[in-house]
Order: sequence, then structure tokens, then C-alpha cells
Amino acid sequence: GRGFCAGGDVVMLARSGAGDASEAKAFFHSEYRLNHLLFTYPKPTVAIMDGITMGGGVGISQPCEYRIATENTRLAMPETGIGLSPDVGGGWYLPRLPGRVGEFMALTGARLDAGECVYLGLATNYIEQSSLEELHERILKAPGRLKGTIGSMSGPAPEAKIEANLAQITKLFASDRLEDVLKALEEDGSDWAQSELATLRTKSPLSCKVSLRMLVEGRDRASFAEEMREEYALAG
Repeated sequence: GRGFCAGGDVVMLARSGAGDASEAKAFFHSEYRLNHLLFTYPKPTVAIMDGITMGGGVGISQPCEYRIATENTRLAMPETGIGLSPDVGGGWYLPRLPGRVGEFMALTGARLDAGECVYLGLATNYIEQSSLEELHERILKAPGRLKGTIGSMSGPAPEAKIEANLAQITKLFASDRLEDVLKALEEDGSDWAQSELATLRTKSPLSCKVSLRMLVEGRDRASFAEEMREEYALAG
């Protein structure tokens, strides 16, 4: 298909939110429990992130021990574009990325490819899409040899284009205040900064502010369970 997982049913969530929100709350309750189950599951788990891996797709892939990217992988947390904030553990994973990449992803909804996912640790392995059928067969035939199977079929990831922008991301997204980030981008004369500024101006300002606050608090969470409780309180 076109992707691993593009997230939840946004139409349902909007419709429920306009009413008593009971359906949306039930959805988030089930989703977050699944995220926590995957995070704490004692057996090895594998996410094959072939294609779109966004929102909820990030939530069910990042807890897995093996996170496989392909040439089709496009990973993002695009919630600020629809009036939400990166959830499903976003407050745990994003602030633990190098530099200010997590804040950059949360605010802009940037889409990362396979090379960037492997470089940042969002993916553990790179396997071309044409080899996935063989991968499935080998895992099913010998599940006890999971590590060796994935390792033997993995290849070098493509170049991580985001590496060239890390210094700018660290500098221009350094603040935990949205106003400061916007000002820094406005004052920077580079084409990259102006492009990201234009992207940020299409996002919900409130969602951006909430996202930054969530990442600030998430850096010091004592446990993933605590993060999920806080995200559920925010979503509800």
C-alpha cells in the first residue's frame, strides 16, 4: 500500500470534538494504551516503515526494537497543521533527538526520508522495498533469528540531507518560545530559513505553543507511562 500508517481518523476526531468528544476520548485511550504496550512489550517487535509513517504511525513504530526504513519512508509528526500537537509519545521521543531536531519536526511537520530516519535513530535499519517480501518470509520461518535476519538484509542508508541543516536547526529553533523561533527565522537571510518560516506560518500558533511546552516537559518525564498520562490529559 501507500504507507505504513498515516495516523488516526481526523474526520471522526473533529466530529466527536464538536460534540461530547466521547468517541475521540475512547479512541485516544485505546491508542495510547497500545503505544505503552509496545513500549513495554517483553518480546522483540518490528516496524517496517515502508511509505507514509506519520502521526499514529510514529506512535506504533518508535517503541519497536527494530524500525526498518525503505526508500519509500516518509516520517513526520504533522499535527500542528490540523490544530493538534505531536502525541502518541511525541513528547518523549522528539526532545530526545539530537540538537533541536525534535522541536523543528514538531513545529514544521517536516517529512524525513529513510536516510534521515536512520541518521537520527528514528529507524534502526535500511532495507530496500524490493526485499521486504523475502524479509517477511525469513522472519516467519525463523522468528528466533530476528536480529541476524534483519542485520543480514540491511544495507547502507541513503545520505541524510538533514545533516547539512543541523547547525541552522540548532541555532534558529533554539528557543522554547514560538515568538523567538519566528523572530530568529525572520532575521536570518537564508533561503532555508525563509522557507521554514513560510511553513510555520501555515501552522496553528496555539498548537505550536502547546507542542513546545509538551517537549519541554517531556524531556524530564520519569517514565513513558507518565508521558502517556499527560498526553491523554491534554488530548481529552
